[in-house]
Amino acid sequence: MLDIPSRVRVHVETLLAARNHMGVCDAFEQYAPVRKPDAMTAPHAPKVAGIDSTVPPPAHTVAPAPTAPPAPPVSPGAGALLQDRLAGWVSDLTTLHELTERLARTDRLAEALQELLRAGAALVGARRGLVALEPADGLGPDSTIGLGLGRADLGHIETVPRSAMSYGRILEGLPCGEDGITQPDLFGEAGLDPRHREVAARLGYAASYTLPLSTESTGRLGAAVWLYDEPAEPDERRRHLAGLYSRYAAQHLARLVEVERTRACLATMSEELLPSRLPRVAGVQLAARHRTGPRGGGDWYDALPLPDAALGLAVGSVTGSGPSAVAAMGRLRASLRAYAVMEGEDPVAVLSDLELLLRLTEPARSATALFAYCEPTLRKVTLAGAGHSPPLVIGERRTEFVETSVSAPLGMLACWEAPSVEFEAEAGETVLLYTDGLLHRTGDTVDRAFARLHAAAAGLPKALRRDPDAVADHVLRTVLPDGLDATDGAEDVVLLAARFE
Repeated sequence: MLDIPSRVRVHVETLLAARNHMGVCDAFEQYAPVRKPDAMTAPHAPKVAGIDSTVPPPAHTVAPAPTAPPAPPVSPGAGALLQDRLAGWVSDLTTLHELTERLARTDRLAEALQELLRAGAALVGARRGLVALEPADGLGPDSTIGLGLGRADLGHIETVPRSAMSYGRILEGLPCGEDGITQPDLFGEAGLDPRHREVAARLGYAASYTLPLSTESTGRLGAAVWLYDEPAEPDERRRHLAGLYSRYAAQHLARLVEVERTRACLATMSEELLPSRLPRVAGVQLAARHRTGPRGGGDWYDALPLPDAALGLAVGSVTGSGPSAVAAMGRLRASLRAYAVMEGEDPVAVLSDLELLLRLTEPARSATALFAYCEPTLRKVTLAGAGHSPPLVIGERRTEFVETSVSAPLGMLACWEAPSVEFEAEAGETVLLYTDGLLHRTGDTVDRAFARLHAAAAGLPKALRRDPDAVADHVLRTVLPDGLDATDGAEDVVLLAARFE
């Protein structure tokens, strides 16, 4: 047994350890002397021929630990200063976390750009600013959005030569540091462009701070600039926080740019598969409205002249969303046009042929459709619907839905067939055909949505009844929660208005 008594005192200064970036174990300091171990006894071999065979010490015996010098005392003022600094770091991280969380909740590009400007202004201590979105690959979207700057103010700024603006130099690919471009006193710069000086004086800003928006995968996306009313510049702490935030914002903007490009591509495909213009037929005026959902849907409309001065009107919707639904919509619309030319005077036969084609070529997909055979000279309409909402007749003396028979959508039954409906429109009345997306975007139940549509049509001002375009705009503005601006709803919306003279 080894008896090694020792006396060890441990002193811990956690704040000093954090300040010197030391670990918890490194913060322990031994500064008391350690007493030498007691002498150990070991057997000795007998002396031989006068040789002293002293046994060496065992291998496990170690030298005593050297005495450590005592730790220097820490003044109370240094600890308080470090505590304040740590509290400041925690506050900055909390603020940065809250701002990035708000940015992450944005799912539209324009909304994200506005949030970027507001958060950046709070971080750098500015009141106004603008962000110029211009991806380096040239595929767009390109836009300029201002904070505290009106459209006219942005127009004045755009008259300044691009190379004279800090964000313009970034967009042109000129080198820029990670801390951005700081112009603490614009009017004090000797080489300031005269036009820039004039615009700055007009808009009332005297300093600017600009940060690039870029990612490693996509490259340059744009630049953000914040404007100060007086000569000023953000300190090192503010620049650091703004840089961290802008790097995260660039990643988020890159994702939204890709989403926006996909939406634009789907919208273009949908528009190209729909009629480029409506036909002119004597005795009737036509107007159409189409709103595409963010994922690209299969709602469609058509209007085509038929033999004997007749007119065929059709609206429909294919289940699903995305490119496959858009492609199916194009095939279905093209097929209906062919069937309408051959047997358009019998809407039931047209939809029966369409149902057979859909069942044979795309058995996993269903669709709703409504086809109307119109004789403008007689103001006579014969129509048939497959799982579709009934048309709405809007006139001075009546506003009512056309009574149609209830039928299943195309592709839902082994053999589809439903009776047609025939009615006459009075002079000056408008027949409104629409898809279910108009009702779904209201967010109401089916009954309340129909009531909302009927009320919107009944409240149509008399001055607008002679123009089918005005009728369609009034219905969209009144029925949809966001009116005509509701272009990004989850559902496609199609309206086709035909006013009989």
